[in-house]
Amino acid sequence: MIDYQVHTLSNGIRILFKHSTSAITHCCFVVNAGSRDELVRKEGLAHFIEHLLFKETEKRNTNQILNRLELVGADLNAYTTKEYTCVHASLLRQHLERTVDLFQDILFHSTFPREELEKERGVILDEISSYLDQPEEAIQDDFEDLLFRDHPLGKNILGTPESVAALGKDDIDQFITANYNTSEMVFAVFGDHDFKKLIKLAEKYFNDIPANYSKKDRLKPDDSKGEKVNVSRPITQTHCIIGNRAYPASHHHKTGLLLLNNLLGGMGMSNRLNLEIREKYGIAYTIESNYSPLSDTGIFSIYFGTDAEKAEKALRLVHKELKKLRDQKLGSLQLHQAKQKFIGQIALAEENRMGLIISMAKSLLDFDHIDSLEQIFAKINAVTAEQLMEISNEIFDNTLTTLMFVPKQ
Repeated sequence: MIDYQVHTLSNGIRILFKHSTSAITHCCFVVNAGSRDELVRKEGLAHFIEHLLFKETEKRNTNQILNRLELVGADLNAYTTKEYTCVHASLLRQHLERTVDLFQDILFHSTFPREELEKERGVILDEISSYLDQPEEAIQDDFEDLLFRDHPLGKNILGTPESVAALGKDDIDQFITANYNTSEMVFAVFGDHDFKKLIKLAEKYFNDIPANYSKKDRLKPDDSKGEKVNVSRPITQTHCIIGNRAYPASHHHKTGLLLLNNLLGGMGMSNRLNLEIREKYGIAYTIESNYSPLSDTGIFSIYFGTDAEKAEKALRLVHKELKKLRDQKLGSLQLHQAKQKFIGQIALAEENRMGLIISMAKSLLDFDHIDSLEQIFAKINAVTAEQLMEISNEIFDNTLTTLMFVPKQ
């Protein structure tokens, strides 16, 4: 059953609506433009733009932008990923027009003045330094750099101190012109509103935005070869990531790998890696796995942090669990339990309404449709033990890449 509505404006911007009886409205504006769309030596530009959207427009200064929603108790924020830029807000339903007005202003009328560029450049350089001081965060970016060597997908979303220091207004204008395609934008609303009135509101604020149908030419990554790299750092624990390229969002095995990832190291304390490595051997405080499907590839990884003398044993135990999945089919009870756990977690995640409406907006951008919960559950229930074994042998094979941050001697 379709429980959402979509309307496309004359310039290609799509309006997505999901009804709720709550007094709270959640809305987002998602643009299909992220760090992988940056040119060489322009790393960090998409994220830089996201920061600068909150600084100055043709009619508002920074304080007026920040106060526009905060004065009515609303929450405004934004983030950048490899493939998206997202601005989002949660608010009382009566403040929707105020929010739409602000979204239109910051997304399409920001002026990016030089003094604000310089101030925000300093903020981002501090953010990069802070990030590098957190090995459990920094290792993820270094791992992706290994996995996608010399490709934009491997670059840190924040950029480097050198690239951020060199970014200017011309770079911003070029990136927006090349990547802010109006037909690859979705404004999504989850709340107690009338859809026809929402369309009129969207037309009032977004219809006059000039259509931009610039065509992105995203570079597909070359094949990767597994490697093991150890890096000495001034840390007390060893941090490790092991993983591989994985299926893109449109792949028929995506649901199977999502299920497999959840079984192996997903949410909760009962996943295989946690039970085997933390609970049985008391080795790692944090161990988890993650699968991130992208438009033309994906990333599967397992992360753990542990004492230096226990790291190699932890790594052997991880490989042991991966080998089990490659060599042994799940029994019918194990498969049933894995599906029920995953389905329950997805159902609970629906309560995160902001996360849900952003996910729906991305799905509309990627696939031009949105699966209902029933369709998602049907796909999970259709996964077979044979398929999980096939996926395990494709993803957890000998091309795995391993990166370890080890304490300096």
